[in-house]
Amino acid sequence: MNTKYFNNLLAACLVGCAICAALTSCKDQPDKFELTGGIPTINYIRPAKASASDSLLVQAYPQATICLVGSNLTSIQQMYFNDKKAILNTSFITENTLIVQIPSDIPDLVTDKIYMITAAHDTLTYDFHIVIPAPVVSQMSCEYAAPGSVATIYGSYFIDDPNVPLTITFPDGKTAEIKSINDSRSTVSFVVPECTTEGQVTVKSIYGSSKSSFRYLDSRGILFDFDHGNAVTGAVLGCHGWHNNLTITDAENPISGKYLILGNAKLDEDGSWDDGNFSFEYWPGNWQDPEDYQGDGVRLSDLADFSDYSNMSYKFEMYIPKSNPWSAGAMQFIVGGVDKISQGNAGVKDIYGNVLAGCNNTYFNNDELPRGIYRPWEATGSYDTADEWITVTLPISEFKYGMSGGAATGSLTSSDFTSLVIFVVGGGIKGTECTPIIKIDNLRAVPNK
Repeated sequence: MNTKYFNNLLAACLVGCAICAALTSCKDQPDKFELTGGIPTINYIRPAKASASDSLLVQAYPQATICLVGSNLTSIQQMYFNDKKAILNTSFITENTLIVQIPSDIPDLVTDKIYMITAAHDTLTYDFHIVIPAPVVSQMSCEYAAPGSVATIYGSYFIDDPNVPLTITFPDGKTAEIKSINDSRSTVSFVVPECTTEGQVTVKSIYGSSKSSFRYLDSRGILFDFDHGNAVTGAVLGCHGWHNNLTITDAENPISGKYLILGNAKLDEDGSWDDGNFSFEYWPGNWQDPEDYQGDGVRLSDLADFSDYSNMSYKFEMYIPKSNPWSAGAMQFIVGGVDKISQGNAGVKDIYGNVLAGCNNTYFNNDELPRGIYRPWEATGSYDTADEWITVTLPISEFKYGMSGGAATGSLTSSDFTSLVIFVVGGGIKGTECTPIIKIDNLRAVPNK
C-alpha cells in the first residue's frame, strides 16, 4: 500500500473520530457548565435544602451550605465571604441558582458582604452576615495538667481579638496565660494556673463564651487512681486477677500519686501474648460464697453508673517516654459481667442471685465479646507522649472489635461493666518490635457530655 496514502487516510479517520466525539459529547452533556459574560443579579439567598427553600437567609454560620437565587449566575468565576474565598463547584451552578458552602476559616477582615468576581474581573457585592460562634471547647491535652505546665485545648473558634482578648478561666476563677493560638483557631496553648478545684474550663472570645464538656481534675466515675479508697468499700483498687505483680509506683514523673506501669518488656511485631507484663486485670469478687463484693472485690459498676454506657467514655492519663516508644500490639479494653468473669469459684452465686463464671481468660480470647482497641502508633509507626502526661479518651460506643481487631460478633449490655482488663496484645496489625513503657493513672468512666 502507498505509505503516503495510508497516512492521509489515517489522519482523516482520526479527525473524523474527533469530530464525532465532540458532537457526541455536546449531545450527551446539554447542561454542561459554561462561563458566561455579563453581570450576575442576586434576588435572595435561601437554605440549600429543598425542604427549606421557602426560607430566606440574611446570615449563616461558617460551613453552612446556602443557595443564591438570581439571574446570570453562570457569570460568577470567584466568590468571597468577607475575605475568605469559597470553593465553587460548577455542577451546582445554573443560570438562576448557585449552591455554595461558606468557608470554615474565620475572616480577618469582616465586611458582612459576599464578593462575586466575573470573568471580566468585575466585582459585585451582596450584604450577608457570617455568624461566628462562641468557642467550641472539645478536649484538653491533659485534664490533670499541673499548675505551671503548658497544656493545650482543642476545639474551634478560638479568636483573640485585639480589643477583646481570648480568655481561659479555670473552675476556681483563675485565668490562664495564653501562649499561642494556631492559624485555624482550633488549638490554644496556655500555662495552667494554680488551681486545685475540679470542674469545667470556660473559654471566652469576642463572640461569646463556652464551657468544656470535660472537667479539669475530673474525679467522676474514678475506678482506679491507685491512691485513694473508693466510695463504696473504702478499698484502694489495683490488680485483682491472676497477675498482681505489675508495677504500681509514684517513683518517677507522677501525675497524681501512684500509677500503673504496663510493659518495660519486649513486645514482638505481632504484639504476641504476654499477660505477665502487658495485662492489667480487675475481676470483681473475693472468693466468698455467696459473693458480696466487699473490700477490694467491688463491682466496677458500683463505682460508676453504666446504665447509659453508649454515651460514656473511659478516660485515663498516659505517659510513654521517648526512650521507650510503643510500636506493636493493640491496647485492648475488655469488659465483662460476673457471668463471664469473677474472682472466685465458678458456679457460686452472689448476693443478688447471679451465677459467677469464676476466673478464666477464655471469655475474651475470641471475636465475640466487643472491646475497645487503642493503637495510636498505627498512623506513624511509633508513638510516645514526648515525656509528658496526656489524657486518652476511649468512647464506649467504639467498643465493637474482637480479639483479632475485626468486628465483634456479640454485643454489650449494661451488666457487662463489672470488670475490666487492659491488655496490650494482637489487634490484627503488624508493627515493629519494641520495649514500651506505658504509664496509666486516674482511670475513670464518665459521661461524654
